[in-house]
Amino acid sequence: MVRHSSRIELSQKALTSNINFVRKKIGPKVRLSSVVKANAYGHGIDPFVTMAEKAGVRHFSVASAHEANEVMACKNSSSSVMIMGILYDVDIAWAIENEIEFYIFNYDRLPKVKNIAKALGKKAIIHLEVETGANRTGLPKEDFGKALTFIKRNRSLIQFEGLCSHLGGAESDSNKFKVDQQHKRFKDFIKLCKSRKMLPNYIHLASSAGSLVYPQMRYNMVRAGVIQYGFWPSPDVYYHHLDETNKSSDRALKRIITWKTDIMDLRDVPRGEFIGYGTAYQAQQDMRIAVMPLGYSNGYPRAQSNRGHVLIHGKKAPITGLINMNVFMVDVSNIPDAELGDEVVLVGRQKNSVIRVSSFTESVNLLNNEMLSRLPSAIPRTVVR
Repeated sequence: MVRHSSRIELSQKALTSNINFVRKKIGPKVRLSSVVKANAYGHGIDPFVTMAEKAGVRHFSVASAHEANEVMACKNSSSSVMIMGILYDVDIAWAIENEIEFYIFNYDRLPKVKNIAKALGKKAIIHLEVETGANRTGLPKEDFGKALTFIKRNRSLIQFEGLCSHLGGAESDSNKFKVDQQHKRFKDFIKLCKSRKMLPNYIHLASSAGSLVYPQMRYNMVRAGVIQYGFWPSPDVYYHHLDETNKSSDRALKRIITWKTDIMDLRDVPRGEFIGYGTAYQAQQDMRIAVMPLGYSNGYPRAQSNRGHVLIHGKKAPITGLINMNVFMVDVSNIPDAELGDEVVLVGRQKNSVIRVSSFTESVNLLNNEMLSRLPSAIPRTVVR
């Protein structure tokens, strides 16, 4: 088999631990929907869905029909899929036929869904997403009543599976006033459902941050995203957990991902020579340089130039010069036993040293989610214990 220039390993043990942590937080009566949009936050939909099912997950949320199709190809028959974002008209029949749940955030979509369901002789399984203050997608209050009426009249063709919205900023304490306002508006929608005797099977508002910080907003389903991959949504959420558990620190979440490559070449660089493109790095003394066989086209941020590190033999090797499209260089002058073909850790642990995703995101002003989701799907993912 022809090898890729890097590889990703995913820890089943770490994921199971994270899922168990979330379940303990939300309680046994709340359904956990695993959010696997953006190629499972860069971890890979195919391996991750199988791993999550081994950890007991049976519901998956995605951002598009294309992602739903990827989940359908690898999930087992007992798992459900929910599309939170784009579903083109041409794909509605496919979603209904495959019993895929999907959001309705525009009233005009309902008659189309009804007609297609009728033609297929099969129920559409829908979640009404309502506008509570994020102002992205969601039914406005003036359309919600008629949407309920339409569903009630066509209950043989439309299954009202869920009522939902999204909290815009639950990861930050400074947004609490906005989150509380959103919750108040959401409760008004629930009241209207109750008054019409049309409560859905599931009510869900909270994603990772909301499910940890606001227990009253968990209802009977939460959408767990970044937390299942081993990342706190923010420092505020982490500190809230510490206050809640009366701890000074806690490594409750485990990183699932390890990203590795190998030394492609080794070379000696005399003092005064420049390394890589331009004059971004000039050797201040005689140096030994290791060449890595990947660059920004492979998901390694160019902004790590002259500031990031990799691990070789358990030691940190600083990046020297500009990160290129397909290669970058590191200083191994202090790692004399480095050899051609040695394993290099880009993200993860090697011996007693660690390169964290946060070491990328803090220095280059990225979100953890952004860094991870940019990892190319072509990088092979392997599940390890």
